[in-house]
Amino acid sequence: MLDQVTLTRPSEVSPPRRSAPAGDHLPDLLLIERARGFDEPAMEALVRRYGRRLFRVARSVLGEDAAAEAVVQEVYRGAFADLSRYEPTGKFAAWLTQLTYQQARALRSLPRSASGAVAADTDEAQERRELETTLAALPEVFRTVFLLRVIEGISGIETAASLGVHETTVRTRLYRAHRRLGADTVRRMRALQPALHELAGARLETLAAQVRAQLASGGAP
Repeated sequence: MLDQVTLTRPSEVSPPRRSAPAGDHLPDLLLIERARGFDEPAMEALVRRYGRRLFRVARSVLGEDAAAEAVVQEVYRGAFADLSRYEPTGKFAAWLTQLTYQQARALRSLPRSASGAVAADTDEAQERRELETTLAALPEVFRTVFLLRVIEGISGIETAASLGVHETTVRTRLYRAHRRLGADTVRRMRALQPALHELAGARLETLAAQVRAQLASGGAP
């Protein structure tokens, strides 16, 4: 007598779960200590952890994806090449963000090539582009504060440390950004928050690989 076989349809088979790289679960200070020895997994974990925020800040200043990615890549390369500049008394993310903001502003006046990629013409993609255009119309000082406080969701204290201004200035700029945008636009931006000026997936992994390659080819002392 043949044994009964239970057939499982493809839709009933759970796809294998992709676990995050081990370093992604470690605290900043441990990753930084390993990165001082040019430990590649540690450096890549820090790129993945804060790359999106740095890209959004650079993008808010420069207005172009390619230029923003280049700034983030250079900031990480410079940071990993000399981590002695970082003082552990402050947040590592705030230090990186301040470096990115300063470098993006320094490069803002230089000629840049036009951004290449165009998003798929879906309703969500179209709304995202419209909201990004609206955000770009804000004065830079309001735009960057709004991006860090509302889109990235970090505290006023960390935003102030990231931009090198007083927390009261952050509150004032955020209030003025809200007034200029209007309640409905802010609500729509909150709803699409993960997608606005996003750097994720393959682009983020490519950025991490580029930083690693630069350091391996002589970017590190």
